[in-house]
Amino acid sequence: MGKKWFESWFNTPYYHILYKNRDNAEAALFIDNLFEHFHPDKHARLLDIACGRGRHAKYMSDKGYDTTGIDLSESSIAYAKKYENENLHFHVQDMRKKYCNSCFDFAFNLFTSFGYFETEKEHLDALKVFNEALKPDGILVLDYFNATKAIQDLVPVEITNKNNITFNISKHLEGKKIHKTINFDDDNKSHQYVEEVFAFTLQDFHSMLELSNFTIIEKFGNYHFQDFDQNESPRLILICKKKHA
Repeated sequence: MGKKWFESWFNTPYYHILYKNRDNAEAALFIDNLFEHFHPDKHARLLDIACGRGRHAKYMSDKGYDTTGIDLSESSIAYAKKYENENLHFHVQDMRKKYCNSCFDFAFNLFTSFGYFETEKEHLDALKVFNEALKPDGILVLDYFNATKAIQDLVPVEITNKNNITFNISKHLEGKKIHKTINFDDDNKSHQYVEEVFAFTLQDFHSMLELSNFTIIEKFGNYHFQDFDQNESPRLILICKKKHA
């Protein structure tokens, strides 16, 4: 069976080149705001789901918290492991597969690290795994793009240059997914990768989170924690609590 697109693309150096200018300052601000909002107990255990190369998990750990990062990408976890210390650990792990039972006080799935699987059921399965990993009353922070606004603002063609590589990117909506095709040349070879992400709405998340034993307790529309507006907000940030069994 061939690899899924995300298993190939996320493991390439080109993925990190294309997205290298993602705003680290904005990410730090968001995490700072989350910690200011929650005031986690100093003994809280944190799980960063789909942690990539581990920068955000490291940032959480640097605040003094026992933090674990998991990701499907072997190359990303190999990179992240250079940050490991007694309070910071990384593991290769598929978010759809059971990880642990009632281990963590907080779970974070940040910067649209969800929505990539082929079926909606796989996403529901992942949410059930997130729930299982949390202690009773544990909190999940799920940060997604606002699908309504993303579709409204969809740019069909974009050309960007990174590290002397010109990336030609085309996007379109197909069913419930936003499809992105990425073409570029490097080392005298032509490359093509795809990204597919479900355009999950707030209503979709309500249904999936209910079925996976979560209650949405707050929602925000950006990293400054302003109210969510379906037509205007760039993000859909959901604060969810694990229900009692």
